[in-house]
Amino acid sequence: MKKQETSLGLLADFLPERSFEMVAPFFRDHKVHLTLTQERKSVLGDYRNPTPDYPHHRISININLNKYNFLITLLHELAHMLTYVHFQNNVPPHGKEWKTQFRHILVPFMGKRFFPADVEAAVLAYLRNPAASTCTDPRLYKALYRYDERKPGYTLVDDIKPNGLFEIEGGRRFQKVESLRTRSRCKELATGRMYFFQGIVEVRSVRK
Repeated sequence: MKKQETSLGLLADFLPERSFEMVAPFFRDHKVHLTLTQERKSVLGDYRNPTPDYPHHRISININLNKYNFLITLLHELAHMLTYVHFQNNVPPHGKEWKTQFRHILVPFMGKRFFPADVEAAVLAYLRNPAASTCTDPRLYKALYRYDERKPGYTLVDDIKPNGLFEIEGGRRFQKVESLRTRSRCKELATGRMYFFQGIVEVRSVRK
């Protein structure tokens, strides 16, 4: 996987306007190596603590994230760094200690117009009990997804209308039957079998 180490001066290019000034002190107060990497489907970012062989904090962020998702993911990983500084590896990765650090870091970014109104509202709701990934919070995920650069025709299952058709990776086609609370019941056209899809799964819409 190709990675590109990023200088602090270039970081502002990936962040919402004016937010760099609030992020920079974390890098000035701690020895952090920030790396931008190509899309990883399993994670948006990653933190690794210092070791005898590599005595720096290491953070990697997916380079394809939109600027709002990039900022949230960066703060997520910085919260891991601060949790390590205070507790080393003696607490769970996403336990109450990390949740506290994440709230302390993220709350000062609220109310300053760094985020669009829909994203900020979703972030505030998410902060009541932040999860290991923004991908596990449907409201926040969908709010951030609106600002992604997407290939034409791609959308979320939640945004497919009833009886609408869509295609998943590999070419299998489905018809959306009904929306449930967090999932949708869909019929595979080739077999007639019913499947349940999470609402935040990205698919390609297909015309009838």
